[in-house]
Amino acid sequence: MAYLDINNMTAAPMTARSAAHTDARRDMTAPAGFSALEWSVIALAKRDRISSLSEPSRVSRALGGLFGLGTTSKLAEPKLETLRRLAVHAWKRGYALPASEVANFLNAGFSMGQAETLVASVTGGQVGQLAWRIAA
Repeated sequence: MAYLDINNMTAAPMTARSAAHTDARRDMTAPAGFSALEWSVIALAKRDRISSLSEPSRVSRALGGLFGLGTTSKLAEPKLETLRRLAVHAWKRGYALPASEVANFLNAGFSMGQAETLVASVTGGQVGQLAWRIAA
């Protein structure tokens, strides 16, 4: 006699489903806030441009050194640099985040709840400022 799991009609083995449920439960219980240092990285990312996320070419480094034009440097800690990269995208593009940056954010040890908190806080400020400008 065969068993038909009506609630889970996928062909994945039972261990994969239970692992997925455990991951989802752990992600829901993960803290959605940031430390004071992480909030300062998010605030500083507001001034950075999208172009600060790519590596400068040899010519731009040479011209920058010649004319004194500095480029935005990366943060020394990889986890904070990943946070800065996602924060720059959130400040400039709102909810339109690149999937690769979100994946890097999650792989760095952050949770999806933290990504949602980041984008909601960043876009909430921009929407409020825009509404104030329209009303004035």
